[in-house]
Amino acid sequence: MSAATPMEILIPASNEAALIGDCLSALAAAAPPPGPVGVTVIANGCHDATVARARAFTGAFAEKNWQLRVIELAQGSKIAALNAGEAGLPPGAIRVYLDADVTVSHRLIAGLHAALDRPGALYASGRPRITGRGRVARAYARLWARLPFMAHGVPGCGLFAVNAEGRGRWGRFPDLISDDGFVRLQFAPAERCDVLAGYDWPVAEGWRALVRVRQRQDAGMRELAARHPEIMSREDKPPLGAAGAARLALSDPLGFAVYSAVALGVRLRPAARGWSRGR
Repeated sequence: MSAATPMEILIPASNEAALIGDCLSALAAAAPPPGPVGVTVIANGCHDATVARARAFTGAFAEKNWQLRVIELAQGSKIAALNAGEAGLPPGAIRVYLDADVTVSHRLIAGLHAALDRPGALYASGRPRITGRGRVARAYARLWARLPFMAHGVPGCGLFAVNAEGRGRWGRFPDLISDDGFVRLQFAPAERCDVLAGYDWPVAEGWRALVRVRQRQDAGMRELAARHPEIMSREDKPPLGAAGAARLALSDPLGFAVYSAVALGVRLRPAARGWSRGR
């Protein structure tokens, strides 16, 4: 019997002391896939307790026979963190890229392994449960989750994974805003696997923060189209259309109003410099 394919989970984290514990607790409680698992937290530009809180999970992962690494980088850069985290990883491993504010369900990690442990270049993600604490964030999240791309595609928001052959589609992560969009569009729709297990992915809180995040998302896709036009033909976002918009407006007037207000804010407000999740 051949050895089970290893899995490596990479978590870039910048000043995520408030959230990294929930992220790692969910991983430590997850059903294990076959074969060895490594978890790498790449703390980049942190000025809080992210590193200490991540290292506190060394024992919990050791009990699962998973290895935890924590890398510290002075530079606050998600792309630099991803490239640093991948350095020295074993070849042939399935790779999971996980945002530090995401919490996985019990079955997701094993489900990703099962979906990707096959020949051919493959990409996979679970079903995002978009969450928000405040009334505005909850309304926005509720409407966003019903958009065709989110409801029927494999968006990979906050969490995506590839097998070794899939990872061979690109070299180092390029300096782009939308790392998740760049990876997703390395794969044709038929190469993207929808794992039914879910994960919680929070949106920013408040209208202004949602506008800033949406501006960055839009800028990221424009940057991809300008710098990597060859991959844009793999985009498969179905249009909402007037009829679809009307159905959403009738079924969820508050969610539609908040989502529309954020879209209008993106058009009217100048884009802010830098990046903020609104926390």
